[in-house]
Amino acid sequence: MNKKILDLAIPNIISNLSIPMLGIVDMALMGHLESDAYIGAIALGSLIFNFIYWSLGFLRMGTSGFTAQARGRRDLPETILVFSRAAFIAIIMSLLLLLLQGPIESLSFLVLKGETQVEELAMTYFRIRVWAAPAALGQFALLGFFLGMQNARLPMVVLVLTNVINIICNYTFVMKLGMGSDGVALGTVIAQYSGLFIAIFFFRKYFNKLFKYWSLKATIQWEKLKQFLLINSDIFIRTMCLVVVFSIFTARSASVDLHSEGEETILAVNSILMQFFMFFSFLIDGFAHASEALTGKFIGAGDRRSLERTIQLLFLWGGGISLFFTLVYLLGGDAIFRALTNNPEVIANAKPYFFWVVMIPVVSFTAFLWDGIFIGATAGPEMRNVMLLSTLVVFFPAYILAGRFMGNHGLWLAFILFMITRGVTMQLLATKAVYKKIS
Repeated sequence: MNKKILDLAIPNIISNLSIPMLGIVDMALMGHLESDAYIGAIALGSLIFNFIYWSLGFLRMGTSGFTAQARGRRDLPETILVFSRAAFIAIIMSLLLLLLQGPIESLSFLVLKGETQVEELAMTYFRIRVWAAPAALGQFALLGFFLGMQNARLPMVVLVLTNVINIICNYTFVMKLGMGSDGVALGTVIAQYSGLFIAIFFFRKYFNKLFKYWSLKATIQWEKLKQFLLINSDIFIRTMCLVVVFSIFTARSASVDLHSEGEETILAVNSILMQFFMFFSFLIDGFAHASEALTGKFIGAGDRRSLERTIQLLFLWGGGISLFFTLVYLLGGDAIFRALTNNPEVIANAKPYFFWVVMIPVVSFTAFLWDGIFIGATAGPEMRNVMLLSTLVVFFPAYILAGRFMGNHGLWLAFILFMITRGVTMQLLATKAVYKKIS
């Protein structure tokens, strides 16, 4: 069972690590141009697409859970039908994004204000990159299907190759052809379609035999489509809560209210500190994705013993990883700080908040793992309710009350309580949301 977990987790970890490399390269390319407006344009434009794709991430998560359960039942016809329903929704959502790109652009830049030059560059970036939407959403459906079929290596290869192609294109367009932020947008479009074609190639190579079970009538069967949409709508609400929490965290970090503490660098401080959370999430998320695939498989197969054993081992791995990161942060935190920034003021102002960072791995790993388990169990309503509770009943009151009296410490306390609540409440709901799904 440990081998099964690692076979799924390690490729997902590699996939996760390849993603921030692209952002680092893009920022480095923009940083070598004559104007810092290009950096701002990439930051604004990427924020819009991060919001869109994060919101539509249910396409991948819902697909992996339903596919894994169908595979566990050895219901091969249903595996291809789950994928075809996800692909159908991806096509509809892509068309809507392309048709509504004008209103989306207007609304986005009404909310995201920047200097005139930055906004103009970001708008052009948006108008180019939006044409990658069909490829990006198509990949969501394909990668979710691969993971649900217990294959994490194919998503890893697709994502790594996509990001390598993206880096090569961006470097060529920016440094060789002098296209600036437009070159980054065009490189992303080319890379996304390249990734889609690579994923389709793998799909045809390894799963083409499943097409004999496909039919349009079964794909658009209303009851099945309704079930898929309902679960995905719950995952969408859950994801929106996450977006709100992280958005408020960033907005509060930039708030002038914190300047009364004499910490004008607080946005930079919290941005640096949040990288410690991101480092940890790249690794633990690999095990969360493994839990999606294995939970769905064993629920579909009705194998409660294997499910319980898998969850036990996942939490042993998660606990060990969280303790490892805690020790690394305790012993090497200062060196990590200096690797992320050489600004002495930011480092000095960050140190009083460092104990919150040390707490993050231990208090948050359960939330990551239960998230994956609930996705594999297609426990959409429970995930939605947990996130609404954690956001509205815990994070907001803690943020308002503690933030008023504790400043930035209150903001971090609210975030820590938010993560703890997610883990604890999913633990309490596990019997209903996961174990009772086995007949």
